[in-house]
Amino acid sequence: MNKREVLLKGTNVTKVFGHGKKKTIAVSEVDFAFHRGEIISIVGESGSGKTTLAKMMMGLLKETSGNIEYLGKPRQLKTYAQRKAYWKDIQAIFQDPFSSFNIFHKVEKLLKDCIKLQGLKLSKKEQFEKMKEACSFVNLKFEELYNKYPFELSGGQMQRLMIARIFMLHPKILIADEPTSMIDACSRSTILDMLLKLRDENQMTIIFITHDVGLAYYVSDTLYIMEKGKIVESGPAEEIIISPRHLYTKQLISDVPKIHEEWNLA
Repeated sequence: MNKREVLLKGTNVTKVFGHGKKKTIAVSEVDFAFHRGEIISIVGESGSGKTTLAKMMMGLLKETSGNIEYLGKPRQLKTYAQRKAYWKDIQAIFQDPFSSFNIFHKVEKLLKDCIKLQGLKLSKKEQFEKMKEACSFVNLKFEELYNKYPFELSGGQMQRLMIARIFMLHPKILIADEPTSMIDACSRSTILDMLLKLRDENQMTIIFITHDVGLAYYVSDTLYIMEKGKIVESGPAEEIIISPRHLYTKQLISDVPKIHEEWNLA
């Protein structure tokens, strides 16, 4: 892994909603630096600001102040063409897969849109093979799904379909916001394995947004602990779990007995 290349960097990133007495500081002066091929988890309870931060990283929300750089340069997101180019490299998987797809579009259209986004000129046969390959990667059969609408699929199938899109797009960065919270334990393990396989094959950077410090510890190289809009602690995952410095981090870890058991036995 080449950790020296910083793909996404934030300095004093802040997001304020509202004005005056109704003002809410959702994210306050956050710094981050994510490297190629790195797995990062931003961990915090509901309301900590982690999803707002993820939306700013994606370019779906504009930061109130501070700077976010991509590949060493300030992002250019003013025009549709600039945003489209950025979103070719940075994709997201969200908690609710059904909200991520147009319910009036069949699976075939959803996957063909990925080919369009890449600007590829493929024959019908080449398109079919590309969609089939993507579905096969996530253990789905394109021939059984292509004519179905999102509401005809299960939650697990929808999450797999989202990963099939990522397989087709080959983004440099994937932001995964609570991607396994709405599916069963067996599917959760499978989805995580698929995401980690994508990282290994494509040197893709994965940013998990999660409240689950146990999950974060097991999959991540680096942890960012977020409380009330601020990053209160960050560093290598093992270092933070073994020697947490901040009281909030200690509280999160104490809620996951298995982590303590593992280190006590070590």
